[in-house]
Amino acid sequence: MTPELLAETLAVHLDRLYRAAWALCGSREDAEDLVQETYARVLAKPRTIDAADQALFYLLGVLRNTHISMLRKRARRPQTAPLEDTEHRLAAPASDSPAAAFEAHELFAAISELPDDYRDAVTAVDVAGLSYAEAAKMLSVPTGTIMSRLHRGRDRVARAVGG
Repeated sequence: MTPELLAETLAVHLDRLYRAAWALCGSREDAEDLVQETYARVLAKPRTIDAADQALFYLLGVLRNTHISMLRKRARRPQTAPLEDTEHRLAAPASDSPAAAFEAHELFAAISELPDDYRDAVTAVDVAGLSYAEAAKMLSVPTGTIMSRLHRGRDRVARAVGG
């Protein structure tokens, strides 16, 4: 019997999906919208997966596809101006340091500026924590390609944040 994706089990992956969405979008607001839309799509109808430990892998695929769909939809609409960020939120709730929050914001902004292939690899491995093999399977590319894109993406991020 294949396990079913239930709302209770999906909550476990919320933080990792949010970080992955932030890396894809580059802004906190867009990341929140993306995660919400991803969960809405997944919960709209019953879904089953091959194994219980594959839920994150499946959700990251849905997140990526939802992001692409949202980009296409956004391209057809007029652009809006972002709202002022009146509420300061940290990337890592355990961190009380404003410097750490600034660094996280700068890092996610740098990741979101990467070319699509590099951004997808960095997001899957460094942000969401997938293995090279899992990222390769999710993105439908060889493992060596993931390693190459990851190296180049990390190099560009390091140069963008000054290190």
